[in-house]
Amino acid sequence: MSDMSAHQALTQLVPLAAELDENKVTPGVLGFVVFAVMAVAVWALMKSMNRHMNRVDFEEAPERPAPARPNGSAPRE
Repeated sequence: MSDMSAHQALTQLVPLAAELDENKVTPGVLGFVVFAVMAVAVWALMKSMNRHMNRVDFEEAPERPAPARPNGSAPRE
């Protein structure tokens, strides 16, 4: 029975394949290779950026106190 179902599937799919336009341009293998190379390059750049960002040692400067008022009064709100 599996032979029969495979044969039926093929007979139904063959007309669909015949409907494809033979003059249609597709990216093909070259397009896939270019896309894959770009994806690997982006991954490598992200990994490198992460490594560089982990090396950064950043400390904020301490906040300066507010200047004191001459009369010693509190600021108005």
